[in-house]
Amino acid sequence: MTDDPAARYQPDAMSHPGAATDFVPADVDATDWSQIEPLFNDLIDRPVNSPAEFESWLLHRSELDAACSEARAMLYITMSCHTDDKEANDAYTTYIENIPPRAKPLSFKLNQKHSDLARQFPLDENRYEVINRNTCRTVELFRDENVPLETELAKLSQRYDQIAGAMTVEFNGTEHTMPQMNLFVHEDDRKVRESAWRAIANRRLVDRDRIDDLYEEMIRRRHQIAINAGYDNYRDYKHAEFCRFDYSARDCFQFHAAVEEHCVPFARDLHARRKERLNVEPLRPWDLLVDELGRPPLKPFSNGQELIEKSRRVFDRLSPELGAMFGELGDNETPGGCLDLDTRKGKAPGGYQYMRDRSRRPFIFMNAAGLHRDVETMVHEAGHAFHSQFCRDEPLVDYRHSPIEFAEVASMTMELLTMPYWDEFYPDASSANRARRQQLESSISLLPWIASIDAFQHWIYTNPTHARSDRYDHWLELDERFGAAVSWSGLEEERAVSWQRQGHLFGVPFYYIEYGIAQLGALGLWRISLDQGEAAAIDLYKRALSLGGSRPLPELFESAGVPFDFGPSQVARLVEAVRTELDRLPD
Repeated sequence: MTDDPAARYQPDAMSHPGAATDFVPADVDATDWSQIEPLFNDLIDRPVNSPAEFESWLLHRSELDAACSEARAMLYITMSCHTDDKEANDAYTTYIENIPPRAKPLSFKLNQKHSDLARQFPLDENRYEVINRNTCRTVELFRDENVPLETELAKLSQRYDQIAGAMTVEFNGTEHTMPQMNLFVHEDDRKVRESAWRAIANRRLVDRDRIDDLYEEMIRRRHQIAINAGYDNYRDYKHAEFCRFDYSARDCFQFHAAVEEHCVPFARDLHARRKERLNVEPLRPWDLLVDELGRPPLKPFSNGQELIEKSRRVFDRLSPELGAMFGELGDNETPGGCLDLDTRKGKAPGGYQYMRDRSRRPFIFMNAAGLHRDVETMVHEAGHAFHSQFCRDEPLVDYRHSPIEFAEVASMTMELLTMPYWDEFYPDASSANRARRQQLESSISLLPWIASIDAFQHWIYTNPTHARSDRYDHWLELDERFGAAVSWSGLEEERAVSWQRQGHLFGVPFYYIEYGIAQLGALGLWRISLDQGEAAAIDLYKRALSLGGSRPLPELFESAGVPFDFGPSQVARLVEAVRTELDRLPD
């Protein structure tokens, strides 16, 4: 037997064909309950009398789940692209009010049946270990009384997107979206960037209380969900719901400590250098993005279509296979296509990749404003798309999605492995090296922010009755522990609510430490590219992504050639590797 996890657990194309079954009609409208309810009932009532019939049942259920997932995806994509479109918002609201509350109890019955059938007809343990384990956990957690609470939370998350998406700033006589305002925070003129930073912060303060009110509603509902499921707090409930079988809250605290010991000093060394080079006293929040040598902001592209064209050339050079996969996504103009990249008023903030599970086509959403950070977002989300594409022939929809900790390895690795080809964005060598330095520096200096957001949530949900002022005070404590070495004098109010810009807190609670764990995995693959060559790293990358979510988390990391380890010794090794590479790169 091979010791290669990817070879060991790769689905057999003959036994597990990727083609869809005919159980779900091709033209089904999964936003219409009358069309999907009979399919749920068929699966619930169907006799299953053999292992072969159980496998067929699993495939049919997967097909139904994929159809339901894609229906929701399309409504969410349309809504987030146009948060100011009443019809789009109403359609999404109608869906979340009417379909999930009806589908979840029936899905629970299917999960119960799956668990019973797995005991009655044991299948290949290597093949079905993960889906059986996760399904049993889902059965343990389900409560009927939590369904309406989850519906309310989905609506509250939508409200946060609407509030954030509506934020614009009048600056220099022109209305700008928040992503567009970041252009001015990169300006060399300190007065301009201070004015821009304050305009952004003041605009956020306008909605501070609305967002706090909304967040407190979320905390109350989430705590009740945990109590209903028999947990003391939502933190423990959410770790269970995320099927974190391979690490615990204690490991998260170990990560926080490792970041504090090794990454915070790294970041603060950068701040000290920045302060000296800018010749400012003290360093202020609006001094963190400007080029410290007085060079103008990097200008990698002018619009979304140019971003696509340059990204395609980058991926072609890194790997022709990846280049072809990126090419499948098409352009930025096709309605119903795979890309919506340019920022505009009324568009939700942030960026994401959303796999449309039935058609098996990824969708990338972002708010490109012509900044280098948009390049990072583009290659990051493309990495997620590659992950979806590498495992799209997997017949079980559950295995076409991996644990988030590894899903983010797929995206963060692309940020690092594409660096040698950033001359497509920056033909001038000094600009390309500047972008590479920025990427390497941020790969470590981002980790303190990740640790602070994760630690913040641990405190929030283990102290669910805290006062608003207590929440502000705890955030300030965390910012002292992990934050930038800047002066906030006169900006105490802005500092106390700076956490509100992190959308994960509202839409996907406890989904954030995954970025830290994954960053360590991505840096591990980057080290392999330096030590063993780029081809070796790409081969490991493709091998691991092809597994999807079919194996436990440590094995996914093993298949990529990196340890599942986010303790102090591993963090120290990776920080040292980045320091060494930065010493080699010219400013």
